[in-house]
Amino acid sequence: MGVRVLIVDDLASFRSAARAVVQSTPGFEVAGEVASGEESIDQARALRPQLILMDVSLPGIDGPEATRRIRADVPSAVVMLLSARDPDDVSAMAADCGAAAYLAKSTFSSESLARAWAVASEGA
Repeated sequence: MGVRVLIVDDLASFRSAARAVVQSTPGFEVAGEVASGEESIDQARALRPQLILMDVSLPGIDGPEATRRIRADVPSAVVMLLSARDPDDVSAMAADCGAAAYLAKSTFSSESLARAWAVASEGA
């Protein structure tokens, strides 16, 4: 059994792309997918994924706030923020909300996922 991943993004097209990346990365598997911050909190509690790929911009509860709530309820979950925004803006946001890392959507790949997981899980 690999690293169980919850994908959180309001765009179905990005969820599909992220699912393909996770499924093609050795040692990772998709535990679930949701489209909102509220759903991510519920599914983090229910599924207990090891890794959550969290979009920053979500309707309702945004990614950083959902991350704060998830980290309070499921502290074992590693959250990585994903965004198309400027990396400098999101890196500070990631640190502030308890996310382990920031991954740019434009360069999200099996390699960047595996590399970020290795760094994040080393510190856990």
